Amino acid sequence: MKPELPRIDMPASAEPDEIIMIRTKIRHPMETGWRKTSDGTIVERNRLTKFSCTFEGQEVVSIDYGAGTSQDPYFTFFARVPRAGNFSFRWEGDHDQVYERTIPIELD
Repeated sequence: MKPELPRIDMPASAEPDEIIMIRTKIRHPMETGWRKTSDGTIVERNRLTKFSCTFEGQEVVSIDYGAGTSQDPYFTFFARVPRAGNFSFRWEGDHDQVYERTIPIELD
């Protein structure tokens, strides 16, 4: 199952050096590989393992998802906006899954 385009909620513009809130959500089943179907077949592991955000190539945040991460993970964090530029978001998962989005931000 390929998820929809990840949702990112952040302002379109900010004052120089303003700290903004960024919310992300990605639809993903996050199967652990421990669950069985009603006929006893093990459901293959399929989960996201990493999330990162950069601003113009400089790391803002990076996390590793654990086995206890829920389906459709939602993550909120804060970032300083030093100048106009692009925030790049990347999710990585099992089976070489990679999902990316880039969102520009302007200065007020």
